[in-house]
Amino acid sequence: MISKQPNITLPLKLTFLIFSMVLNCMGIVIIQLSAQKIGYDKLGFLESFKDLPIAVFSLFAVNFISRLGTKKSLIVALLLVGICSLFLPFVEVFWFFKLWFAIIGTCFAIGKICVYGIIRNNMTEERTLAKTMNSVEASFMIGIFVVNTGFGWLISSQFGEFWKFGFMSISLISFFTVYLFLKSKIVEPEVKSKRIIPDLSGFGKTPFILFFAVSFFIIFIEQSFNSWLPAFYKDHLKVDSFFALQASSFLALFSYSGRAITSRIIQRFSLSKYFMFCLLMIILVLVLISTIQFFFTENARILLFLFPVIGLFLSPLYPVINSKMIAKIDKDKINTFTSLIVIVSSVSSSLNSISISILFKNQALNYYSLYILGAVIMVTVLSYSYFKLSINKI
Repeated sequence: MISKQPNITLPLKLTFLIFSMVLNCMGIVIIQLSAQKIGYDKLGFLESFKDLPIAVFSLFAVNFISRLGTKKSLIVALLLVGICSLFLPFVEVFWFFKLWFAIIGTCFAIGKICVYGIIRNNMTEERTLAKTMNSVEASFMIGIFVVNTGFGWLISSQFGEFWKFGFMSISLISFFTVYLFLKSKIVEPEVKSKRIIPDLSGFGKTPFILFFAVSFFIIFIEQSFNSWLPAFYKDHLKVDSFFALQASSFLALFSYSGRAITSRIIQRFSLSKYFMFCLLMIILVLVLISTIQFFFTENARILLFLFPVIGLFLSPLYPVINSKMIAKIDKDKINTFTSLIVIVSSVSSSLNSISISILFKNQALNYYSLYILGAVIMVTVLSYSYFKLSINKI
């Protein structure tokens, strides 16, 4: 079990921390580039350069990982992230951000498949697996907090014009994580697939379709906050870039707390009941936020403190629903299954960014919370159906 291999736990958490920072710096990039008169329509499509390579490469990544090995694949992905982040501050053209996000997206596809594979190959019981996934994915929330807080301070300082040099710190963490992996012993999966595109048979069953639909809308909701909440604070609540990023950091802090708490208490509860409870709490908070937006506009600043509370209940959803399904997947199919999760996530993230950029472009930010509420209701309906189905045999 991973609990018996502490030398593996740290690099796994750092891997998620690194990818969290590079994937969720989108909010910072949007704020900074919009100040350079780059339109929200172009910035909305910028996320597609991150997400579409993830979707395209994920299925091929399974074969790549199988041939190269989990450890070597992770090292290659982290090295690419480190090197590209090292060069980013020295390039001034907009198109390099597109290339950078495309490389980051491809590396993330490799990284997530490898991390999920390592966890699944060492865990068998679904609640133990849920605890481990929440613990590792909690570092993803820390990454969002660190990147927003760190860049927020840098942007607001006298060195604000050098904000892109903050990416060099991500390079250092990447290289350090590579060093830890080189020193670690990782059990490689026994099955070595030689197929270019893995076997997808069996993944068209109703439980899988419902699971992917639930995952789609969870990511849809998360990206509504992670990429666009700072811009919402700045444009709608009229706060400066520094305060917008710091306020958004609290969402990540609450999200980390949600996953950390879940990893400690999840074994005491039914996964499905815990999941539905979290959804109910999100709906209640969003209804309160919408009420304030439409009927108590003079108190709109309180939204700076209400939005972060959602992270406490939103963050456990993704690892809980994933762990419940992953525990049922055969070990020889886990990489393929993870690649499908990554594809669904990337498509959801891309479509969300494009659609929500339309809200910003048309100055319709009063509907921001209602837009998210609609997605939460979809998750509630789909997940209720998913949990109703018997998934003992898949």
